[in-house]
Amino acid sequence: MPNKNNYLAKTPNSKGFIDYSDQEHAMWAALYQRQWPNTQKYAAHAYNSGLKKLVMPEHRIPQCQEITEFLEPITGWSVQPVPALIGFEQFFTMLAGKRFPAASFIRGKRDFDYIKEPDIFHEIFGHTPLLADLRFAHFSELIGKVGKSLGPKGYQWVIRLYWFTIEFGLSLEGGLYKALGSGLTSSPTELLYGLKSTVPERRRFNVIDILRTPYRIDIHQPIYYVIEDLNDLFDVNEKALLADIKEAQKRGLFEPTYAQIDV
Repeated sequence: MPNKNNYLAKTPNSKGFIDYSDQEHAMWAALYQRQWPNTQKYAAHAYNSGLKKLVMPEHRIPQCQEITEFLEPITGWSVQPVPALIGFEQFFTMLAGKRFPAASFIRGKRDFDYIKEPDIFHEIFGHTPLLADLRFAHFSELIGKVGKSLGPKGYQWVIRLYWFTIEFGLSLEGGLYKALGSGLTSSPTELLYGLKSTVPERRRFNVIDILRTPYRIDIHQPIYYVIEDLNDLFDVNEKALLADIKEAQKRGLFEPTYAQIDV
């Protein structure tokens, strides 16, 4: 996701390899150790199924090419390292081409529980498991194609559907809330907050409502949308989404449920 970044990006060599330090690998290992059991318990089946397919290393940061070697034969997607801060045009273009942009740095100790920027743990551990599911992979590609077709005036509208599903979506399985979004599965604090806290509002999945819902990138979300039947998400197509965006634009945004500050 494009947003503000307080970390320095890692630069891959000519073969795409990024040299991480022992300390950085240790941070990955600590995050993996914390999140693996939590996601097994609290994440949606589609996420956990994808996580197992990708065979991620526990004790070191995987290279993007390693994940691609598992992912590409399953859904045709690849993972490419980028600076954390990329523009919407590049973001949508990469999604439309089945290329997932992965921020190359990993968080420091101060951001262990929650990080505002997307780091490599968020990108790989959080995002790529859903890209190992053909249905979610197709939906992500659709978001990219629609974003490209709308141009700059439409970027902020279509990204909200990505935000409240792929980034912070919840599903309902056996009557229990489960985490779908990468912002939940990669965050030690927001995973439990999103599922267990009585503070946030949980709304039923509705595309037009989602498109009208403002969000902030730097706080635990005050609103989560719950997809009771995943087919409601997978049935979204380009024609219907473009029509829903027009309708959402006509109705306008909901009032924010959070403090409005410059982020």
